[in-house]
Amino acid sequence: MRGRIPFLRRSPAEGRTPLNPGARRVIALNNGFQLLFNLLWWMPVFYAYQREAGLSDAQIFGIQSIYYIAFCLFEIPTGLIADRIGARNCLRAGAVVMTAANLAPVLSPDYTGFLVHFLAIAAGRSLTSGAASAYLYDALHAEGADDHYLRAEGTARALGLAAKVVCWPLVGPLMALSRPTPYVLSAASAAASLACVMALPRLAGAGTGERRSGVWKEAGGALRHVRRSPWLALVMVQGVAVFTLSRICQVNLFQPILIDQGIPETSHGSVLAAVTVAEAVGAARPQWLGRKLRPLTMVSVLSLAMAVSLAGITLGGPMAAIALLCLFSAVTGFAYPIQRKLVNDAVPPGAPRATLLSVESIIDRAVCALVAVAAGAYLSAGRMDALLWHSAAVTGAVMLAVHLAVLIGRPRRPEARRSVREEHQETVGHAPPR
Repeated sequence: MRGRIPFLRRSPAEGRTPLNPGARRVIALNNGFQLLFNLLWWMPVFYAYQREAGLSDAQIFGIQSIYYIAFCLFEIPTGLIADRIGARNCLRAGAVVMTAANLAPVLSPDYTGFLVHFLAIAAGRSLTSGAASAYLYDALHAEGADDHYLRAEGTARALGLAAKVVCWPLVGPLMALSRPTPYVLSAASAAASLACVMALPRLAGAGTGERRSGVWKEAGGALRHVRRSPWLALVMVQGVAVFTLSRICQVNLFQPILIDQGIPETSHGSVLAAVTVAEAVGAARPQWLGRKLRPLTMVSVLSLAMAVSLAGITLGGPMAAIALLCLFSAVTGFAYPIQRKLVNDAVPPGAPRATLLSVESIIDRAVCALVAVAAGAYLSAGRMDALLWHSAAVTGAVMLAVHLAVLIGRPRRPEARRSVREEHQETVGHAPPR
């Protein structure tokens, strides 16, 4: 029914179409790429590693600030590159850059080496952030397996999280044998991810060089697609809450929350492992939520659940805080693949998919950068509780605004992509009833 409000429409049942060998190959290689590319062995020790290398706190956090700014700037050209040369080629470039990035601190363990390291990490991750999702979405569509995208996206994320839980406890003993081991293993993992990308099948029409209108013209064209598609803009805005809450909690506020609750630092690693397992379980099974709610409404409900979980931490003790962090992470795991599919479905036919996904990433990280500054001000003033409650209130206000925009403006949702099987049936004159 075309006249119904977009967020009240049901989404197709996930995973009902049998997977053919081509789709299985794409999913398996994507799982391998996502796991290996994102397996940063140095993540649990990079702060102490840089301190031991002689960097001050100001230098360490200054590099982190430069990293976030660089990531936003790199997102603009890399999305355009992916749409010009093909998402698969962009993934290859990202894996090569990531391999070199992880070797920089080994070759130059000083401020310059770590700065180059994080700038290259930003470049490598921006090359793949939109391209990976765009490739998986288009490849499964080409194989007639559109309804498997949600599960494939979630499974890849879950496997990557599970690998971190298994590998991160090994970092300490390995460093005792050789200090640069975490960076060497990260480089080896990135190189192995390149092997997965090399084995991915080429998509028809990808990287053929058809777009030759100029980079700035293409960027303007992508923004016009956002302006002309209120539904896409709405979905992107809604996703800001999921990304910002998860990023701020898991990166910026994780240890401050535990310290504020009096949880000893020796237990922080165990808590990190527990919340990572919870997120992996949620990411692996987003279909557990069923089909009672439509995707837009479901993401809004999950965003509110994330915000309430954070605010609830202020009301209990240490064990309650750990339980709520695990709940927060599980909900985050559910929300990410659903939001990713919602955005991909909202991209208009013929639009530069990777570029538009990069636009979404820029919006998310720009908001996250602003929130990080505000979070620092709250923490400096000793107002952790106020920060968590205000985060919940702002999230609720954003979700309410999104749904009011749907009810008042009723932005049209693009027609869902048809499978290859349906398109073929129409071509030969045997289209199913619509």
